[in-house]
Amino acid sequence: MSITTPTPEPTPDDVARGLAEFERHLAEQVPALPPALPVDSSGETKRVRQLRAEVAEAHLLADLQDDAAPLLLDTAKVRKRRKQAQEAARLHELGQDPAMRAWQAARMRRLLVAAGMISLTLALAWSTAGVQTFAADGAAPWSPSWVFAWLVEPFMSLALLVVVGARAYLGTRGQPIDSPTLVRIEWLFLALTLGMNAWPYLPGVAAEFSISRLVLHILGPIVAVAIVTALPIILAAFTRLDHDTEARSGNPLTALEYRTNTTTDPDPRERFDSPGIDAVTAHVRNLIAAGDLPPYPSAAAIRRAARCGMDTARTVRDALVKEAT
Repeated sequence: MSITTPTPEPTPDDVARGLAEFERHLAEQVPALPPALPVDSSGETKRVRQLRAEVAEAHLLADLQDDAAPLLLDTAKVRKRRKQAQEAARLHELGQDPAMRAWQAARMRRLLVAAGMISLTLALAWSTAGVQTFAADGAAPWSPSWVFAWLVEPFMSLALLVVVGARAYLGTRGQPIDSPTLVRIEWLFLALTLGMNAWPYLPGVAAEFSISRLVLHILGPIVAVAIVTALPIILAAFTRLDHDTEARSGNPLTALEYRTNTTTDPDPRERFDSPGIDAVTAHVRNLIAAGDLPPYPSAAAIRRAARCGMDTARTVRDALVKEAT
């Protein structure tokens, strides 16, 4: 049997000591406070520094915005547009050059002649069926008469193309053919083609007249007549063009120079006084009357025909134009 001795009640002194130790323990556990920052008596706070930086930045930006240097730089789009503008200006300048105008006229003349000859060939081929119907005269298909009837239009067309082609080619060379005989030959072939195409479909000949069939069959010959009539006129107009290729202001190419030969007695056609010009003018009038030159020849044509200088040829050309007006 054990005997337990009761714990004595703490005395006031024990309680006071316990509280003192507990307070000391708590004081040791509290972290030390950082030292207080010194107060800036000038007022240079963080907000002041931020605002000062913003003001300084604004002043620098204002100074840079007044500088126009960035605006002087060309962007890729500006450089591209400037290149296109320079190219357009050069092309325009080149288009005003007399040599370029002469080349453009020659190219257009070749194009028109080629288109005219192709159209004439197609028009004559169009009329082949109508001529075959006229020439066969009801012959049985694939009989000799029916087969040979297909050859009537081709050999007439070839003969007509020979005449038209010769006139067209020589017209492009500045020597147009104004022969009444060739004109009559052209009209003879065209009249035969038109008549053979239209005859089977005329009123009183056709069993049942139809205006649409008649127009359809005479369309080819009419187109051929129009081309044969218009082509020499167009070529004559091209021949009278004078591009003055010797006057090449600003052209980097070397301009042509015409110099008289050094002789003891110069050719009177090369003289620029009144007797020399009058002699060449009279000679050119005779060539025009004989049909060797067109009514209004160009300076180049006069120079080739009269074998004179280009300046003399221009003077004669101007004199002829003045007389005509």
